[in-house]
Amino acid sequence: MSVSDIKHMRVVVGMSGGVDSSMAAAILKEKGYEVIGITLKLWPQDCSSRTEDKCCGPQAVMDARAVCDRIGIPFYVADEAEEFKSQVIQNFIDEYRAGRTPNPCVLCNDKLKFGALLSRARKLGADFVATGHYARLEKSPDQKRILLKRGLDPHKDQSYFLFSLRQEQLAHALMPLGELTKAQIRCSAKDRGLKTAQKKESMEICFVPDNNYAKFLEINGIARHQGEIVDAQGAVLGFHDGIERFTIGQRKGLRVSSTRPLYVVHLDPALNRVVLGDVGELDQTEFFVERCNYILWDKPPESFDAVIKVRYRHPGSAATVFPLPDNRARIVMCAPQRAITPGQACVFYHQDVVIGGGWICRLPLDASISG
Repeated sequence: MSVSDIKHMRVVVGMSGGVDSSMAAAILKEKGYEVIGITLKLWPQDCSSRTEDKCCGPQAVMDARAVCDRIGIPFYVADEAEEFKSQVIQNFIDEYRAGRTPNPCVLCNDKLKFGALLSRARKLGADFVATGHYARLEKSPDQKRILLKRGLDPHKDQSYFLFSLRQEQLAHALMPLGELTKAQIRCSAKDRGLKTAQKKESMEICFVPDNNYAKFLEINGIARHQGEIVDAQGAVLGFHDGIERFTIGQRKGLRVSSTRPLYVVHLDPALNRVVLGDVGELDQTEFFVERCNYILWDKPPESFDAVIKVRYRHPGSAATVFPLPDNRARIVMCAPQRAITPGQACVFYHQDVVIGGGWICRLPLDASISG
């Protein structure tokens, strides 16, 4: 793309108030794009009671505005609180109620940053939406599709959180940080005198105050409800206040006495049970995913080999994926993997390219314990 072409292109940058989105805006402005900064106001409750500076709080808005003033671009705040509540927060609550452990960041990218923000960008006559994600976009060799690739910084790669984006979203996306490292971004922000250059980044869920999941869920309608803590044979080991307070692989805070280490190996919403077992019971070689999205193809082949990640910090493991009807797939791994958790995203890779992914929905263990 030539400089003259870029000068005629308008791009909306999602400004979170952090250094990454700040530099995304600065880089695109310097390349010649007509840049507009927008912060999505997502928090539907009173922000004044929050103790942390999350990405949609008042301090974040002020920081984003200061950056836009510094680099000389217009800045707006768009209220998407109701959309965020219905699409992301309610899903978070529903997933925990169903005995799954959700990943709201993937939904936020799909529904808000490349959903609602993209709609607003189009109304402003913008050609693209840009974010501060550490991921890369490029055209396929036949020029017919947009490929999503890992960011070059292995410690910051965020392609995992973007697997659900579809071709119509990727075609209007820019991710200018994909070729850079976090250290380079901070250094460049400092050189440009951006207020956010050394700003600490939050690694927690933005809408859960003080990272207290149990309290958040209780405030939002999931009252304490006692149930049994059992072993794989159904023997009662203790009692809990709600399966929502547990996750697969958890060892601490189980409130049972045992002569050996025990882990949460299954959550049973139908019987309101938390099932404990030995560490070896967390290992699985086969599971299923639903709501699959394939970036490489409109229709996947009957099977394909991939490296899969079953959570963000998972190093990846070789597997064969067998697509099924209704956007489901069966995953068979070459080596057992630990704590495969329903509700989490499973992302398929070929080297640096994201093939696609789905949501972990059922383990072989489920049928044997739920009966």
